[in-house]
Amino acid sequence: MKGIIDTHTHLESFILKGVLDETLKSAASSGLERLITVGTAEDDWDLYREVSAKHPHLIDFTVGIHPCSVEEGWEKQAEKIEGYFSGEVLPVALGEIGLDRFHLPKSDEVLAEEVFERQKAAFRSQLAIARRLDCPVVIHSRGAFDESVEVIDASGIDWKKVVFHCFSEGPGEMQKLLDRGGYGSFTGVITFKNAEGVREAAKLQGLDRLMVETDAPYLAPMPHRGKRNEPAFLAHTAAFCSELFAVTESEFSEKVGDTSQAFYGLR
Repeated sequence: MKGIIDTHTHLESFILKGVLDETLKSAASSGLERLITVGTAEDDWDLYREVSAKHPHLIDFTVGIHPCSVEEGWEKQAEKIEGYFSGEVLPVALGEIGLDRFHLPKSDEVLAEEVFERQKAAFRSQLAIARRLDCPVVIHSRGAFDESVEVIDASGIDWKKVVFHCFSEGPGEMQKLLDRGGYGSFTGVITFKNAEGVREAAKLQGLDRLMVETDAPYLAPMPHRGKRNEPAFLAHTAAFCSELFAVTESEFSEKVGDTSQAFYGLR
């Protein structure tokens, strides 16, 4: 049976707590074959490049400035991104980047819009870098789906290289991605009882285009909902999706593994 690929996880906390080896062993025992640890700001890029170098063909990494990490002076961080795409150990994508209205300041509308405009500026800048590099792009969109699509449309980037991670919208939003050639990747949210719209979106995209992820340490799937997530728990999401698509777990792993490898250019 081909192992599953966790296309989006955050290993920083596991590394800093000294439990990475234990976490990787548990993941391997659950059937995980490979994982991508996703950059959110300059302070994790080198960490992820180092751990990727130590675990070739097991851990891949990305670099990018998460919208909630876009502070004043973000431009200096963005100037360093392109340099990571040369050398011996390379990122497999630029991300996660995008827009997030959920975490904007709630009590100050003026400040909230200032922060959001800064997010947009950083988003546009990083999409321009991704266009020059012609690399895959990992999108974070929370409470700003249509605005994210609009910015990507205007960037001129190849939509076939775009994945909306943690896709938590419905079939209407998924159709907008499909119309453009983009992808949605699904977390443990798809296993939640109240996530019927997410499941309908996954079925609309189809098994041939599906990718799955943990987004660990966040969004643990059932039956671990509410607990600290870890890569090993992707097995629960995979088992659930196998039933959703009425295929064996082996067939599911094969399909999503092939899609993930092709999208990220994994070797």
